[in-house]
Amino acid sequence: MPSGERSPSTLLGRVAVELDSEEGRAFLQERLAFFGLLSTLLSGTFLVVGNGTALLTVPEHTLAIALRDGGGQWHAAALGVSALVWLSTRFGPRSLRALALIDLLANPVAIVFYALMTRSALGQAGMRPDLTLMLVLMTLITARAILVPSRAGQTLVVSVLSTLPALAQSVEIGRRLAEVVPAAWVLGPVTTLLWSASTVVIATVASHTIYGLRVRAAVAQRLGQYELLEKIGEGGMGVVYRARHAMLRRPTAVKLLPPEKAGTTTVSRFEREVRLTARLTHPNTVAVYDYGRTPDGLFYYAMELLDGIDLEHLVRTHGPQPPARVVHVLQQVCGSLAEAHAIGLVHRDIKPANVILCQRGGQSDVAKVVDFGLVKELIPEPTRGAPQLSGVNAIVGTPLYLSPEAVTEPERVDARSDLYALGAVAYFLLTAQPVFAHGSVMEICAAHLHERPVAPSLRLGERLPEDLDELVLACLAKLPAARPASADTLRSALLALDVGAWTERDSARWWQEHAETLHDHLPVARHEDSPTALTVDVGERVLGHGSGRQSDSPQARPARRLGQ
Repeated sequence: MPSGERSPSTLLGRVAVELDSEEGRAFLQERLAFFGLLSTLLSGTFLVVGNGTALLTVPEHTLAIALRDGGGQWHAAALGVSALVWLSTRFGPRSLRALALIDLLANPVAIVFYALMTRSALGQAGMRPDLTLMLVLMTLITARAILVPSRAGQTLVVSVLSTLPALAQSVEIGRRLAEVVPAAWVLGPVTTLLWSASTVVIATVASHTIYGLRVRAAVAQRLGQYELLEKIGEGGMGVVYRARHAMLRRPTAVKLLPPEKAGTTTVSRFEREVRLTARLTHPNTVAVYDYGRTPDGLFYYAMELLDGIDLEHLVRTHGPQPPARVVHVLQQVCGSLAEAHAIGLVHRDIKPANVILCQRGGQSDVAKVVDFGLVKELIPEPTRGAPQLSGVNAIVGTPLYLSPEAVTEPERVDARSDLYALGAVAYFLLTAQPVFAHGSVMEICAAHLHERPVAPSLRLGERLPEDLDELVLACLAKLPAARPASADTLRSALLALDVGAWTERDSARWWQEHAETLHDHLPVARHEDSPTALTVDVGERVLGHGSGRQSDSPQARPARRLGQ
């Protein structure tokens, strides 16, 4: 067994403990509330229908008689117990100890009142209070075992306590009937005992089975040391889950390749993505923690969970950003790209949705570059005849942020293409509008090739620092040679701009002022592929939208051709 992995039995034990966590406590309270509500509705229905039928069919029967002699007051008391269980767990959190106490006492106390209710029928012709109570007992014990998450031992204790009133009543009935039938004082209690024992056994086994299935479901949601909590994103190259490390309790994003997408080429590309991303260690690049395969061959990797807002949502929600803040963000992205470019990697899909602003280590407005799934190696590793995975013969990226050479000569894309895309991101941050926003994909691509972009100041309709305008337009130059020479060069130029300072105090104040509106975007899991990404097979000149990846199946290829 690989190092760090645990056996299924160890995992089962650990998950059983974890069900007593905050999530387990909340789930227990929710199920107790549901059990209390269901018991209240059932008991109330029997109370109303039973006494209503008696009032309609027996002339001398009155409500006062029903409540006094018919045991209605004890039925109402039992109903009150169920209602109290529901109300006490319906509103506000309760401690695990309080919930355990409610669970322990609810059924036994209610059945005491039901026993007193049926006791009033002793001696009445045609009435079998022992059978009535046994039906009530079986219903409540079985319902609790099904609805309330509980270990078998706890279910056994609660069930046994619940049967005691029924056994006591059967002894009383047997004692009275013994005057007529001498053997009744033995037969009655023995029969009740057998039925009670059967009910207890069935409830205990049911609880053990259901609880065990819940534990195994939790184990099934675990990949190695990572427990999956909820799905937070999906794209062409995988599904992203919020997760946590079993030992460290560190929030994590886990990206996995679904079995239906696990073709040979797709798996190789997925593995390549994590391998390349793991080589990047810059603080403004999303960190990859770990990767591996499940026993059934499911490939996954774990990375930093980013609680923040991507630049796309930032601008769509809060409008154009101050120049000082834009420069503050861009210079961080330049740092991330500089590291990638230095080791021969081009991102190829720099866009607002792939840059996350978050809070890290007590600092606000920390930029994180994500989704290196389209990355291209400028110096490819030897493939020994393996299929080309970096897609150098395809236009790959998002149309609004494609460099001209990515459209015409994708095989010549280099680090300066990322700088073009970053210039387009800067334009969007400053103006809240893309550089080119013509209707169709083809028109947007043509604009990147031929149209001169309008200065951000003119598009915004407000004065921006002139040197900032010039630097953004330099990044958007049609010829790669006319752009900044490198990410480091661009970063130095950004830091030299006279746009004012965006301080840590400014960042902290902004995050504090917008905490409520940011809640809708937290956590942002932009580790998935953008739905607006573009792939063009240059060999066939086929263009389409979707996951931003080349399709592995002919059926999935788009049917629209360049030039149409």
